[in-house]
Amino acid sequence: MRFYMPTRVYSENDCVSKHSRELASLGSRALIVTGRSSSAKNGSLGDVNAALEKHGVEYVVFSDIEENPSVETVMRAREVGLGFGADFVIGIGGGSPLDAAKAAALMLGSPDKEWEYMYEAAPTLALPVAAVPTTCGTGSEVTGVSVITRHDLKTKVSLKHRIFPKLALIDGKYLLSAPRTVIVNTAVDALAHLIESGANTLADSFSDMIVLKGLDSWRLCRPYIEGRLPIDEAAAQLLMETAAYAGMAIAQNGTSIPHALSYMLTYEAGIPHGPAVGAFQANYLRYSPAAMQDKLLAAAGFTSTDELGELIKALAPISADRDLLERSAQSVLAKPDKLALCPYELDEGLISEIINI
Repeated sequence: MRFYMPTRVYSENDCVSKHSRELASLGSRALIVTGRSSSAKNGSLGDVNAALEKHGVEYVVFSDIEENPSVETVMRAREVGLGFGADFVIGIGGGSPLDAAKAAALMLGSPDKEWEYMYEAAPTLALPVAAVPTTCGTGSEVTGVSVITRHDLKTKVSLKHRIFPKLALIDGKYLLSAPRTVIVNTAVDALAHLIESGANTLADSFSDMIVLKGLDSWRLCRPYIEGRLPIDEAAAQLLMETAAYAGMAIAQNGTSIPHALSYMLTYEAGIPHGPAVGAFQANYLRYSPAAMQDKLLAAAGFTSTDELGELIKALAPISADRDLLERSAQSVLAKPDKLALCPYELDEGLISEIINI
């Protein structure tokens, strides 16, 4: 068994302010990496700015992160950080800004390297990173993973390097102003992380500890995700913590076949990440060993994979061209690292069933 979680996590109301000294201790000049508007609207950017100013830490804001950020955007953020003399990076937002912050920290740590360094198996020299999540899905604040769009390959690709944030500050109040579509799509992504980490050849009792707790937490969140109950501060905190459990789970075992299938759908068809990965979960889990399948379904409060699939379709429906699905399937069959994580032998027949959405 193995378990690794180097990120210090605080999850509570006003945690950026309460732990401002620890945030400021990461350096003296911060590059803040965030999206174009949401962090300003939900108050997270203002809280981080105030925390840094309180302790005399200078900062510059790069607020040009798009959904599914590209290699080119990361390199522009690196240039801003280099010009400012940044010695640490703060990511604020959903998975896109957090992943971009990690990648920028990597490139700032090796200022003589070109963008290809992100995908080279080489020593990792990254600046310290702090993460302030504002959505309830990716869990990037507690993983070493950074997934960046490669326009040259027309898909998203994970960096070879593992860059865990030093500090994660989780405050549910930032979720309260998020559109319902963002909450639903990111919550489906969190569910996908938990399922793919649980239905995984690397699963053991340590990772199950996180997976099963996360699935139980997701079950408690269902009334809010489905819109049957309004989201208050307590519910928002629970949603954010569920995403963190899911992130901790994939930090141990990684994502599997559904995530690999989703990348072409996002790049070529513009399907948001959460619905794209959610679409394959029921079929992927259906072929997993019975004991593994039953354990995960029970923890999440589902009686069958059919019930799971029906809920995901109701929450985050997608439509994808069959040719695109088949090309995505063929690309996955050529990825031995992903196939190795699947808890059953995946062949042409089975992957054809999985993409039958």
